[in-house]
Amino acid sequence: MRQEEIWDAEAARRYDTPGTGMFAPDVLGPTVDRLAALAGDGRALEFAVGTGRVAVPLAERGVPVSGIELSVPMVERLRTKVDAATIPVVVGDMASATVPGEFSLVYLVYNTVANLLTQAEQVACFRNAARHLRPGGRFVIELWVPELRQLPPGRQATVWHTEDGYLGLDTYDVLRQRVVSHHVRFGAGREAQIFRTPHRYVWPSELDLMGELTGFALESRHADWTGAEFTGESRSHVSVYRLPG
Repeated sequence: MRQEEIWDAEAARRYDTPGTGMFAPDVLGPTVDRLAALAGDGRALEFAVGTGRVAVPLAERGVPVSGIELSVPMVERLRTKVDAATIPVVVGDMASATVPGEFSLVYLVYNTVANLLTQAEQVACFRNAARHLRPGGRFVIELWVPELRQLPPGRQATVWHTEDGYLGLDTYDVLRQRVVSHHVRFGAGREAQIFRTPHRYVWPSELDLMGELTGFALESRHADWTGAEFTGESRSHVSVYRLPG
């Protein structure tokens, strides 16, 4: 399925989980704090702005925010929170769509760069970020580290989360660097609801090369938004790339 088909009206309706998960204050607060500091007195552009999980609180901090989003239902959900004057959004592909003006910060959070399913599309996303940034501007990516050490030879799937009523597992195609995340929700009965999302996983070193190819230099990499040290055991990273100037 194409991404715009995956992120349909039903997915948009279920996306927001106020106060929990990725909307929990201890997750969202440090994200917004760091992005506000990186934006400084300039404008920010969010690739894959979605329902405004990050963009809305960032705008409330006084940072002018615009967005690019492929899913019309996700934008419609965003519009129940803020109007187009507050957070303008261009509907389109974050690897190619353009937004008027110049920005000090472009950011892409919560693993969404992996929604681009080819290396060429991911490089184009870097190129599109550079296109929107002023000299010295930054591109921030939050991304998970591929957990292939959890995948023994001959096995194609890992379980990455379990809790009452929920099971999360990933199936891998290591030849094409593809992974499909399966989100299974169930109750006391026999039936379950499954939501699947395909991704192309990217190693940090590969991400750095994409940046170099498009004019960026890696400025910093941490394990999370609070600035924790990135190590060989880190499961995710926040990487800041900067243009010369």
